[in-house]
Amino acid sequence: MKLGRIVVSTPDGEQLRTVAVEPENDRVIDLARAYALVLQRRGATAERARELALSTFPASLSNAISIGDAFLDIAHDALAAADDASTAIADVQWRAAIDPPVIRDGLTFGTHIENYFKNVAKTKPVRAVYERPGYFKGTTSTVFGHDQVVPYPNISEKLDYELEIGYIMGKPGRNLTPDDAMDHIFGITIFNDWSLRDVQALEGPIGMGAQHSKDFAYGIGPWITTMDEIDSIEGLKGQVRVNGEVRSDTCVENFVYTPEELVAYISIFNGLQPGDLIGSGTMGFGGGVEI
Repeated sequence: MKLGRIVVSTPDGEQLRTVAVEPENDRVIDLARAYALVLQRRGATAERARELALSTFPASLSNAISIGDAFLDIAHDALAAADDASTAIADVQWRAAIDPPVIRDGLTFGTHIENYFKNVAKTKPVRAVYERPGYFKGTTSTVFGHDQVVPYPNISEKLDYELEIGYIMGKPGRNLTPDDAMDHIFGITIFNDWSLRDVQALEGPIGMGAQHSKDFAYGIGPWITTMDEIDSIEGLKGQVRVNGEVRSDTCVENFVYTPEELVAYISIFNGLQPGDLIGSGTMGFGGGVEI
C-alpha cells in the first residue's frame, strides 16, 4: 500500500488527512472518510463511525502506524468505500508523508562518500566512516511535503539537495541485530536532506554535528510505500530534477552499510519508535556537491 498525508478544507479550517494513494488510478482515498462509510454500511451511526474512523486514521500517520499490523488490515478494509472517498491526485495538496517523532540521517553509500570527500575535503574519506555507520539527528519541526515551498535560508549561498531513501519504522525496538531490523521497517519514502554547504563548512569544525546547515528543511514524500510492495531496496532507481532539468540518475548500490546494519546500529542503546524516519544517506551522485 502507498500512504501519504494531504490537507483538506473543512468548516473548522484546514485539516490533515491520511490517504491511500493509487497512482495507477490517478487518485487518493481519504481513509478516515472511507472507513466511516464502511462502518455505516455495517450498521454504525454516522457520528460514531466518524469518531472511530478519525481515531483509527488520525492526522498523525506515526500514531496510526503504532497500532501495529492491524493498521494495514483496517486500511485495506476501508478501501471498500474508495470510490466514495477519493480525490484526483492533481487536486490534492501534499504534506510531509510522515510526522516522525525522530529524524536520523545516515551515511551508507560508498559512491557518495568518495565523491563528497574528493570534491569538498579534497582528500580520501576518513577511516572512521568505514568503522561504524555515521548519522545525525535532525529536527522534526521543519518537514515539508511534495510541492510545498521551502523558505530560502538567507544565511547561505550554497543551497544543495540530497536524494535519499527514508526508512520508516513500524515497530518499537531496541538493541536490534541486522537480522531483526528489516521486520521493523514499515515502508520507504523519498527523503530530501536539504543542505547548506557553506554553513556546513562553518559548523563542521565545532564538532557538534550539523545545525542550521541541515535543520532548516527536510523533504518527505509524496508518499510511503509499504515493504510488502518492494522486492528489494537494493537496485531501486532514482533521478534528480531541478526545475524539470535532469541533474543526475542514480541507483541504490555500493552499500558501505546495508539498511539492516544502519537500523540495527542506530537502535543500540536507543529506542526506535513507530514513525521514526532514518535517512539512508545520499545515493551516489544524489547531491549537487558531487557533480
